[in-house]
Amino acid sequence: MSRASLEIDASHANKTLAAMVRLLVPDASWSKARELCASGRVTVDGDLVRDDAARVKAGQTVVVDPEGKRQIEGAIDDDSLLYSDADVIVVRKPPGVMTCPYEDGDRGTLVDRVRSHLRRTTKSRDPMLGVVQRLDKDTSGILVFARSMRGKRSLELQLRAHTVLRRYVAIVHGEARGEATIRSEIVQDRGDGLRGSWGTRPSHRGETPHDAKHAVTHVRAIEALRGATLVECKLETGRQHQIRIHLSEAGHPLVGEQVYIRGFEGPRIEAPRPMLHARELGFEHPADGRLGRWDDPPPADFEQCLAQLRAR
Repeated sequence: MSRASLEIDASHANKTLAAMVRLLVPDASWSKARELCASGRVTVDGDLVRDDAARVKAGQTVVVDPEGKRQIEGAIDDDSLLYSDADVIVVRKPPGVMTCPYEDGDRGTLVDRVRSHLRRTTKSRDPMLGVVQRLDKDTSGILVFARSMRGKRSLELQLRAHTVLRRYVAIVHGEARGEATIRSEIVQDRGDGLRGSWGTRPSHRGETPHDAKHAVTHVRAIEALRGATLVECKLETGRQHQIRIHLSEAGHPLVGEQVYIRGFEGPRIEAPRPMLHARELGFEHPADGRLGRWDDPPPADFEQCLAQLRAR
């Protein structure tokens, strides 16, 4: 059977994903519907969903591809692999997945999934995979891992020299205008338990703390929305939560932000996650210096949020 899709209306809202699969696949039994979900052949709004008991919502689009390629549990799917060779591997990270383990016991991270893919494709039991950059758990988009020591050293040097192209798109609260370069010294605790820029609170006095990290973000407004703005952010440095902190301190926290939004007095726009996507990545290849550049459009939840704001 060929691929089939259904936009969920009020009559099907809150039903299980397995029930929707049975609706889309004629004569499918409950066990067959569950198998299609488990094998990675069902998506909701473009995102692979394996949980057959998940409840669908009105407005979502369910797609079933019974003849599609089986997606192995624990490995990245083929669509998430953008480039791979002996030195580097470039992948697409979905929202809701940690880049690497934060605490003992963390499983299902992007590192785990990429390593599982490499074990399967290279037949190596312990393939090298070097982490050189990270994205927040709820941030989607492109990032690169090193597959050799040469690759790791080269990428780390390029990141320190600020020559790696890292372009993000974000949806922020309020009316952001024009272009701006935000420079600050980010400290681990700005005084209320959160990271933040030194000098932004009354308690910040005297010399800048020795452990503060210099951070630079270039921001450009792309499109005015109703109560929000689509912006582009280019990283010069890559401190933890840098974009989220800088945008919030500029008065334009991310739509969907739950942490760096204290003190924001405007109306809050709801979203399933902070609307931040690493759209473009570029660097010199460790082997021969040729420029590699990848562009990845935002995922379905980002585009849906954007469409809703345009229609307000």
